[in-house]
Amino acid sequence: MFNLKLTGKAALFAAVFVLMAAVCANAGFKKEYKMQVTVGPKLYWGMGAAKFAELVKEKTNGQINVKPYYGSALLKGAQLKSAQMVAKGVIDCAVESTINISPVIPEANIFHLPFFLNNFENLDKVKNGQAGKAVFDALRAKRLEPLGWAENGFRQLTNSKRAVKTPADLKGLRIRVVGNPLFIDTFRALGADPVNMNWGDAVAGFQQGVVDGQENPVGVLLPIQIYQYHKYATMWNYLVDPLIFYWNQREWNKFPKDIQDAILEAAREAGRWETALSRVGLDGDTSMNILKDEFNYTPEVADPIAFMESKGMEVHMLSDAEREAFIKATRPIYDKWIKEIGPDVFKKAEADMAN
Repeated sequence: MFNLKLTGKAALFAAVFVLMAAVCANAGFKKEYKMQVTVGPKLYWGMGAAKFAELVKEKTNGQINVKPYYGSALLKGAQLKSAQMVAKGVIDCAVESTINISPVIPEANIFHLPFFLNNFENLDKVKNGQAGKAVFDALRAKRLEPLGWAENGFRQLTNSKRAVKTPADLKGLRIRVVGNPLFIDTFRALGADPVNMNWGDAVAGFQQGVVDGQENPVGVLLPIQIYQYHKYATMWNYLVDPLIFYWNQREWNKFPKDIQDAILEAAREAGRWETALSRVGLDGDTSMNILKDEFNYTPEVADPIAFMESKGMEVHMLSDAEREAFIKATRPIYDKWIKEIGPDVFKKAEADMAN
C-alpha cells in the first residue's frame, strides 16, 4: 500500500515538473506576435500570411503564435512604414512587398526595373542568386531578419479605354500606380499619366472616370474583381512584386535555434505554397502540380486569363516584338535607377540570369 501511494505521489510530482518545465520554456515567448500584412485576407498575399501563421504554430508546437493584421491595420494604412516599424520592434514581423520596403531597402528595386526580368525563370534565378542575397543582406543591415521569399507576382496592366499593345497606346492614359518613384518614371517614359493614390481612392476613381487604368498582379486583380471596372488587360510582365517574410532582428536573435529553425521552415513552406498560388495558370502545369501534389490544395481559379476573358475582358499577351518596343521606350530610365539600386546589385542580377 505504501509503495502504491509513493508511486502515485511520484507520478504527480513528475506531472507537475513537466508542466513547470513547459511554463518555463514558454516564459520568454510573447502570447502573440503581431504580423503586418498590407492587403486583406482574401488576396493571395493575405492567404500566404495566414498559411505562415498556421505553419509557425504547428511547427513550434504552439509555442509561437503569429497573428496577421491585415490591411496595414498596425500602420493605420501607412504601408510604406512597415520596415521601419518592424526594425524598431513596434511590430514583430511582416510579409511585405519589395515595393513597400524599397524606400528603406533601395536594393529591392532590382525587381522593379521595367522589363528587366520578364519571366519566372529569371525571377527565380535573381531571388535565389547573388542579387537576392544582396537584398537579404541589406535587410539585415537595417535590423530586419529575412526568413524567405513569397510572391505577389508580375504586375499586369488593365484599363477601361483601349487595348494596349504598344507604348503609343498608353499615351495620355491616367494610370493609378503605387507611390514608388520608379513606377512613376516608368509610366511617364511610356507616355502615360501616372497617378499615385491608395486603392480605396483608385476604385472610386475608376467608377468616376478620374483614372483610366492600373497595374497589379493577377493575385490582386481577381479577388478585387477588376473586370467590374476595366475591359482591357495587357499581360506584359513589366515588373515583378516579390514578397519577403521578415522578423525584428533583435527579437529573432533571442529565439533558441529550434524555434528559429521551425519558423524558417514555416516561411519556406508558406512561401512555396503562396508563390505557386500566385503563378497558377501562368507557368503551365508547374504551380498547379505543386499545390496538388505537395499541399493537397486546388485553387478556385486554375486559369486566370481564361477567367478574366469569361468576365468579358479582352486580354492581350505581348509578343516578343511588342515587348521590345516597351523595353526600348523605358531603357533611358535605367541610368538613373541603377545608381539608386546599386550598380553591383544590377551586375549580380545580370550574372544570376546568365547562369
